[in-house]
Amino acid sequence: MKHLTIAIDGPAGAGKSTIARRLARRLNILYMDTGAMYRAVGLAALRRGIRPGYGPDVERLLTEIEIDICFSEGEQHVLIDGEDVTTLIRTPDVSMAASDISALPVVRHRLVELQRQIAARQPLVIDGRDIGTYVLPDAPYKFFLTASVQERARRRLADLRSQGDRSTTQDQVMQDMEIRDRQDSQREMAPLCQADDALLVDSTGLSIDEVIDLILANINNNRPVAG
Repeated sequence: MKHLTIAIDGPAGAGKSTIARRLARRLNILYMDTGAMYRAVGLAALRRGIRPGYGPDVERLLTEIEIDICFSEGEQHVLIDGEDVTTLIRTPDVSMAASDISALPVVRHRLVELQRQIAARQPLVIDGRDIGTYVLPDAPYKFFLTASVQERARRRLADLRSQGDRSTTQDQVMQDMEIRDRQDSQREMAPLCQADDALLVDSTGLSIDEVIDLILANINNNRPVAG
């Protein structure tokens, strides 16, 4: 399984993290959530009252905090200055901050370097918005996972409800999602788009297991012959 690198891209709420995490478990390799890294920086900015889209302040923030990830029993944990913030970065405010943060070249350069270092050391499944086009353009297996905006909003709202959020409405989630889609696809550096060699997977109407089976079938059918 050495050098097996699977890149999964797609818009907000498409189920990338859920699919990538379970796929990694099926293959018994690591899962790396790149979005969690940007969310962590977004959380740090919000905590310090820094406007996430203002480059100079965010650049200074990056010199003052230490970002790290660790893996425990196959699960990724994101740390800022040694604090595990994995469970604190899934709120709508942090999501919007992460979108603004990810558009800043200084942030992307630092985190992409870290992501490439990790990918070079071990086989993994990695998801984000520009993995197959920018972070790991030579990844042998690439997928672009999407779904209708209505379905993506429904899934995201279900996640928020499971976390105890009873105030956010589906209309609010959909509006935030459309804004983020626009920001991610129109940003100047490494915008959200499907890599030319990525397989498009529309998960609308599909179960998690059906999506994973589809991806595994593609990997098995296109796996390079050893030697």
